[in-house]
Amino acid sequence: MLNKYPQEKIDIKNILDKKIAVLGYGSQGRVQALNLRDSGCSVIVGNRSGKSFDNAKADGFDVMPVSDAVSKADILCLFFPDESAAEIYKKDVDPFLKKGQCLLFAHGFNILYKFIQPPKFVDVVLAAPKGVGPQVRKLFLEGYGVPSLVSVAQDFSGSAEKIALGYAAGIGSGRSAVFESSFKDETETDLFGEQAVICGGVPAIIEEAYLTLVRAGYPKELAFSECAHEAKLVVDLIYEGGFSKMHDFVSKTASYGGITRGKRLVSDETRKEMEKILNEVRSGEFACEWMSEKRSGAINYTKMVDEVRESDIEKTGREFRKMINK
Repeated sequence: MLNKYPQEKIDIKNILDKKIAVLGYGSQGRVQALNLRDSGCSVIVGNRSGKSFDNAKADGFDVMPVSDAVSKADILCLFFPDESAAEIYKKDVDPFLKKGQCLLFAHGFNILYKFIQPPKFVDVVLAAPKGVGPQVRKLFLEGYGVPSLVSVAQDFSGSAEKIALGYAAGIGSGRSAVFESSFKDETETDLFGEQAVICGGVPAIIEEAYLTLVRAGYPKELAFSECAHEAKLVVDLIYEGGFSKMHDFVSKTASYGGITRGKRLVSDETRKEMEKILNEVRSGEFACEWMSEKRSGAINYTKMVDEVRESDIEKTGREFRKMINK
């Protein structure tokens, strides 16, 4: 069971005297920098030149090269993509680290699989909001926040946990819930959930259901509407109140049909594949495969994404959205 931190421990005062460098200004980097600044924290941004650098300037931050930001800050928040973080860290972060600084990660990927191996003279912590960037910002502005997982991998200063909890408060998670976790649990459950459900299993079953209707002769747009478009309505109900709320709000026909037929789609083979996916995550096989793909230029990955964009269900979806948005 997850251990929830008591509210009195999640105190932003732990970081108000620190200078925070947000390194990387993508989806999470941007919203967390904005939330921290709105919470009264001193924030600078370190980024390579380009669109993200310009976006940070437009948002009113003091923006500089990554190495300069590392030299100026107490807390270093690494928000680079998993596949490029180690390379940037090696060149622009590691050579400029100072004793007592804190390296903070929003995802444990590079620490767990040892693509990044920090020196012993810094703190290494995790503060992982369980929500996408726009949601982290939206809920913060509404006076709420997404829950976060917090972990300490290395406590050089003796205050690493306090810093991580203060940071969680700064991005708004203290308004929701902050849970004690580990780099291992956060990373492995995150990757498994992405692959087996969120970005893998759900899209795969949606597409297969769509194709089943199309092969049976139903109009493509109707197949898309029933199997893909309406999925958001049900997911929203599950998000708000679990499977119980879904069954309360859909028709009794839909509820009965779902309960009696849905589990037939999950076979022993499905369970074996889920276990295999989890084992690939836990062993590091997936991480090595993905990093190898990136080092080779991500040619296979780019090809697969292009195939998704040009798939029949994607083409139908684009046309369906045009039809209903006129």
